[in-house]
Amino acid sequence: MPSIKVHKPGLCTTVQDIGRIGYQQFGIPVSGVMDEFAFTVANYLVESDKNNAVLEIPFLGPTLEFDFDVTIAITGGEIQAKINNQDVKMWESINVKKGDNLSFGNLKSGMRAYLAFSAEIDVPVVMGSKSTLLKSKLGGFEGRQLKMGDVLNFKNVKVLSKKNILDKKYIPAYSHNQNIRIVLGPQDDYFEESSIKTMLENKYQVTKDADRMGMRLAGEVIKHKDKADIISDAAVFGSIQVPGNGQPIILLADRQTTGGYTKIATVIKADLPKLAQMLPNDTIEFSLINIEEAQKAYREFYRILDEIKESFVVKPRVYTEKQLYVLKKLFGNRRKK
Repeated sequence: MPSIKVHKPGLCTTVQDIGRIGYQQFGIPVSGVMDEFAFTVANYLVESDKNNAVLEIPFLGPTLEFDFDVTIAITGGEIQAKINNQDVKMWESINVKKGDNLSFGNLKSGMRAYLAFSAEIDVPVVMGSKSTLLKSKLGGFEGRQLKMGDVLNFKNVKVLSKKNILDKKYIPAYSHNQNIRIVLGPQDDYFEESSIKTMLENKYQVTKDADRMGMRLAGEVIKHKDKADIISDAAVFGSIQVPGNGQPIILLADRQTTGGYTKIATVIKADLPKLAQMLPNDTIEFSLINIEEAQKAYREFYRILDEIKESFVVKPRVYTEKQLYVLKKLFGNRRKK
């Protein structure tokens, strides 16, 4: 069976796809990739299904040996990748040969890179997803991060005959200071207007207490009118909880399904990839927009992804009537001979 062997596992390399949709009512977190943009583009580059499972690579990448030919793509945070010690580029398709070794250095910008394949990672589908939920040891490769000596199997392998390269205009820049757009709610009424103003007028720093479940921020205290606790209700990717100490927490991919802290606001869908690439000590400035603006940004996010996918499709050449006439004469004469 086609496979790759893990010679070095990296810091915390895991199998991820878009996540477990439809199971939160049973207490199962969605999980899935942190950066949907980089994940989707990686799959488009290798002409795989947009939800094909990938390897998510935070901070320090693995070293992998291939025992089959396949096409790969590396996207997300800037990381130096090498095949057989020769540098390869990100944001484009790369054909890998049997026996090749793919290695990674440290991330230079951003926090997570994505490695996609023109093949399917052969791990069990658990509740509709191959994603790894580390805290529950669920999904992915034995419910855990990759370790030295692991052998990851693949199926439905193909190799691309053409090279796909993402136009530079689509490649995101990962800054240490990000402007993150939010909509208020669902419990913004638990806060005075002055508290909301405090949140919008000050920068908040990402603390070292940030992982796939949530991102703790440090900055000016956001005061409640009365209390921080509520009857637990649904939490989404991007919910901004404010516990009793007034320091916000942004819930991320591996978040719990419900939460008992007031949620002052929610990060919009289009800005979640920015959060996914933020490092400890990076800073966030929040910008308030309304729901109509958030919906517009949502549509634009997926419009751009569709545009990127379309850019890799080989379009049939359209000939003029004159060109068709010439071709007909030319090939017609050849058939007579």
